[in-house]
Amino acid sequence: MPAPLIRDSRDDDIPAIAAIYGHWVLQGLASFETEPPAEEEMARRRGAILAAGYPYLVAERDGALAGYAYASAYRPRPAYRYAVENSVYVAPGTERGGTGVALLDALVTRCEAQGFRLMVAVIGDSANAPSIGLHARAGFARAGLLPAIGWKHGRWVDSVLMTRALGAGAGAPPDG
Repeated sequence: MPAPLIRDSRDDDIPAIAAIYGHWVLQGLASFETEPPAEEEMARRRGAILAAGYPYLVAERDGALAGYAYASAYRPRPAYRYAVENSVYVAPGTERGGTGVALLDALVTRCEAQGFRLMVAVIGDSANAPSIGLHARAGFARAGLLPAIGWKHGRWVDSVLMTRALGAGAGAPPDG
């Protein structure tokens, strides 16, 4: 299967982004939301991420949106300004087709170019082998576990923390 086209997201991608996310909110454990946000809310969130200077990417396959990924602030306090948290979602039925890998690789490259030094993945459900494997293949290492931190779909759900150095990582002070 050919690699997907990775590009910056656009306003007209919001319906597909909202549909992808909505599916995983209702069917999965990657997100701890329990009700899918409306398209207007997804557009607002995307706008805030872009306004803060973070990348928001999409993957296209055969002209259809196959997934999306973005980086955002890990935490709001100033000392965290060189750390980002990633989010990657693929369209239902396209899992293990290379879309997530392509999106995460592009997101890492973009964040490195912007001078970020650490990417954090907060993965819902310690049994989420596909997401844990995706991040491991992209150079992330397990950094911790938050046991039973969320209640969704009638059970307690863990969060797995994984991290990946970007650029020089902690090996040198940040530029500027």
